[in-house]
Amino acid sequence: MSSKWRIETKCLQEGYKPGNGEPRVLPIYQSTTYKYDSTEQVAKLFDLSVPGHMYSRISNPTVECLENKIAALEGGVGALCTSSGQSATLNAVLNICECGDHIVSSSTIYGGSFNLFAITMKRMGIEVTFVDADSPEEEIQKAFRPNTKVIFGETIANPKISVLDLEKFARLAKKNQVPFIVDNTFATPILCRPFEYGADIVIHSTTKYMDGHATCIGGVIVDSGKFDWQNGKYPLFTHPDPSYHGLIYTKDFGAAAYITKARVQYMRDIGNCMSPNNAFLTNLGLETLHIRMERHSENALKVAQYLAHNDKILSVSYPGLADDKYHSLVQKYLPKGCSGVISFRIKGGRAAAVKFMDKLKLAAIVVHVADARTSVLHPASSTHRQLNDEQLLQAGIEPDLIRFSVGLEHIDDIIEDIDQAL
Repeated sequence: MSSKWRIETKCLQEGYKPGNGEPRVLPIYQSTTYKYDSTEQVAKLFDLSVPGHMYSRISNPTVECLENKIAALEGGVGALCTSSGQSATLNAVLNICECGDHIVSSSTIYGGSFNLFAITMKRMGIEVTFVDADSPEEEIQKAFRPNTKVIFGETIANPKISVLDLEKFARLAKKNQVPFIVDNTFATPILCRPFEYGADIVIHSTTKYMDGHATCIGGVIVDSGKFDWQNGKYPLFTHPDPSYHGLIYTKDFGAAAYITKARVQYMRDIGNCMSPNNAFLTNLGLETLHIRMERHSENALKVAQYLAHNDKILSVSYPGLADDKYHSLVQKYLPKGCSGVISFRIKGGRAAAVKFMDKLKLAAIVVHVADARTSVLHPASSTHRQLNDEQLLQAGIEPDLIRFSVGLEHIDDIIEDIDQAL
């Protein structure tokens, strides 16, 4: 494949390259297992001394093609697809952290990620300190500890729709010798490539814009290959792994140490893999990602402008608006657009928000976001329902906040639906 191709071409051409007489479209390899000619060949696969597929929990040809395409889109050395975005977040962190370790995270993140860090990982012995991502660098620095192993944030936060200052977080990561993990779900590599601003690892819920049609759950971890795991803080990468006869990831896999370990250790042991059929559907979505993200962003900006000038609206959060507090970061990190998700508040509080949503006809109330059809959700009643009022506000979510995912329908139909509901 050509690294010189532009990203629009990579959406279509990377990942799968058929040979002479082979299927033009990526096939679905719906098989759990693979045949070998000798016991020695299987043994080499399990020793990780030769490439190949041993079992579809660990790797599969269809999934591998998708992983290669996403790695190319983000500019990484490798990728690992998972069964969901939540699995991607879990595996990305567990691949680094052990019981007794600590992570620093932006507080304005997806509710599922917030609960994962604050509740589930705490039970595993991994602590988190949530920080206001908009705080000055020196203030966020106070959250770091000697046992901090990761700093985490979202390019465009769900559902606050704030924009992360990627270079600020990257500087903090470098200063503290920890990897910077970025959830790039809403931006996608079409609108932002965090590796270009100092991120070390990127994750996605492929369920959202990458699929784009609400057909399949999935996630992915992408490794930049640039973090120095040999800085003395990460013995999991530099000491022998007893489950592979003393293999050392940094020694045996070099720049791909992180993503290899994630696959052969955590995917092997936890098993939250992507199915071949879901990989096939996600790949189809990626083929039109560059076109869809342009239209999603264009439609969302028009909806945001309409809401900003409507006297029934209390506030609108969309960084594409010229007067949005994150607009300067948009010009730096998201010059192509800000995706299709808007959050806003209606005058009249939670009751008015619920009444408005129930009157929508085109926009559907669904527990989903970021697909081709316009949808709407009340986060405090759904995705962030487990958070108390204090945690909701910490995550940038007011009880009356509405998350509106602008689809690909004609913009006039979308705005007319909002207008009649208001």
